[in-house]
Amino acid sequence: MTNSSSRAANLTATELVAAYRTGDLSPVDVLHDVASVIEAREPQLNAFWQLDLEGAEDAATRSEKRWSKGEPIGPVDGVPLTVKENLARAGVPMPAGNAGLTPVWPERSSPVVERIEEAGGVILGSTVMPDWGMLSSGVSSLHGITRSPWNPVLTTGGSSSGAGAAAAAGYGPLHVGTDIGGSIRLPGTWLGLTTLKPSAGRVPLDAPYLGRAAGPMTRSAPDAALLMSVISRPDPRDWTSLPPAELDLSLDPAAFDVTRLRIGLHLDAGCGMPLDPEVRTAVEHAAEVFAAAGARVAEVPPFMTERMLADLDQFWRVRSLVDFEALAQDARERVLPFIQRWVLAVADVDGRSVLRDYASIMTLQRATVTATEAFDFVLSPVAPVAAFPAEWPMPWGETDEGMAHIGFTAPYNMSGQPAASVNCGFTSDGRTIGLQVSGRRFDDVGVLRAVDWYEQHRGAEATPAWPIPEAGAGA
Repeated sequence: MTNSSSRAANLTATELVAAYRTGDLSPVDVLHDVASVIEAREPQLNAFWQLDLEGAEDAATRSEKRWSKGEPIGPVDGVPLTVKENLARAGVPMPAGNAGLTPVWPERSSPVVERIEEAGGVILGSTVMPDWGMLSSGVSSLHGITRSPWNPVLTTGGSSSGAGAAAAAGYGPLHVGTDIGGSIRLPGTWLGLTTLKPSAGRVPLDAPYLGRAAGPMTRSAPDAALLMSVISRPDPRDWTSLPPAELDLSLDPAAFDVTRLRIGLHLDAGCGMPLDPEVRTAVEHAAEVFAAAGARVAEVPPFMTERMLADLDQFWRVRSLVDFEALAQDARERVLPFIQRWVLAVADVDGRSVLRDYASIMTLQRATVTATEAFDFVLSPVAPVAAFPAEWPMPWGETDEGMAHIGFTAPYNMSGQPAASVNCGFTSDGRTIGLQVSGRRFDDVGVLRAVDWYEQHRGAEATPAWPIPEAGAGA
């Protein structure tokens, strides 16, 4: 992945750290360059909930002093980055993208934020999300519409909408999103990014929940690995976290032996929206890249059902209904109308039904692990369609189709397996197409190495050209 401009804002995190080490760049100068990109693009893109350039200037100045002494305090010292608004930053309100909520004002930062600050990262601010994070778009009752840097008429995807827009636009190289059914990888596919939903418990959270994960949203696998080396460090607040481990996140495509791999190709989710032919073709071509290098590729039959998808959707609706009913009537009316309709559709669902939904999720968990265990990695689409209009809350518009677009992504949230996205092609009209690369439970390193290898071998026809021009309207 080659930068078409030498300006500092377009460099990867690994390139920035190398330049800090040699003294060719300073964190303060890099921040100023990134700030100029934000100033130019943010009025149109709408990626930030809270932009704190004053705080970032202070952090960059302290980093510059450390680098001048040759004493960086961590792997991302001086690197500009953002975090999603639902990852607590002390003293920064957390409205969950929802105009109906009274924001929480956290007294302590989340584990992700604390690890970044301990490693010297320069946090630019908090990025936006849609209402309660339950939309796969950049539509929010509080924030308005977040738009794609590729083409502002298109969605960013969601719910890590602001993080995705910031990553694609060049608001620094590193960004952290969260994901409960695809919210990191969906912006990944619709913005051409390299992302990772880590294994369950790999990145500590202060509010763990079934399927929830926080992970990197970047423009390259090495940058995703660099950020993972920081945010995967332990924190006692997450009682679901994995035991502390020093992950070997060195990525060397030459040392990645593709000939020993057994790879699954999953093209039928078994539920939800039909797969767009252009998306299918791009994913098949990605599988051919692995096969041509010697990997054994075999089909993975569908393992998720329409019933499983409907049960998962209902489970989430009831969870959000509880939050909705806790609001005063005037506050309920400020919630996005689409979300109001989505939660009120389950107003009569009883407790037995919710327990049946939970049992169905456990069945999906078992089915996912069973169907994929024979493979080192499974390749699939991230989403069945390419990016849709920015004003649509979901890929089909305003109608209620449940969660018909997450048949490829949600299984890995439920099973806890790592799953990444990486661009693998473009539609005929220039929209990005993402490849999902999932792995066995806890093999986050293996997934990142596979994605890194693919980035080096996918060819120019599948590689985004960064940076995106400010007036860009396609690839």
